[in-house]
Amino acid sequence: MTLTPLWNDGIIISIHAIVAIGALVLGAFQFILPKGTSTHRGIGTLWVSLMAIVAVSSFWIHEFKVFGPFSAIHLLSIIVLFYLFSGIRAARRGEITKHKHQMTQLYLLALLITGAFTLLPGRTMHAVIFGAS
Repeated sequence: MTLTPLWNDGIIISIHAIVAIGALVLGAFQFILPKGTSTHRGIGTLWVSLMAIVAVSSFWIHEFKVFGPFSAIHLLSIIVLFYLFSGIRAARRGEITKHKHQMTQLYLLALLITGAFTLLPGRTMHAVIFGAS
């Protein structure tokens, strides 16, 4: 594993990737740790912040241009921001099942599935994990 390709792609992609990895790890802890505790809320606040940074930073990444400088991944970023807001609102209203469902969907769709696509040959994270292709 080498981080050189990550640094070579510029500061925005570097921040985007590092923060996404942080959210991936932190989110995994959220699944394991007890729910409803101050620790859960604290980690959740940090996780939501990291996810917001990942989503917002994507608007400055334009590798796949489909609609002007944007692509379907940017639509996903808008959905992520909406779900973050909606998931927090659900928790504050006591709608815990809705909160759990939305945050789980975010983790699976925005981090695991989308993250898996970054491992395709020719992508930066593929080069980081598997070496230059």
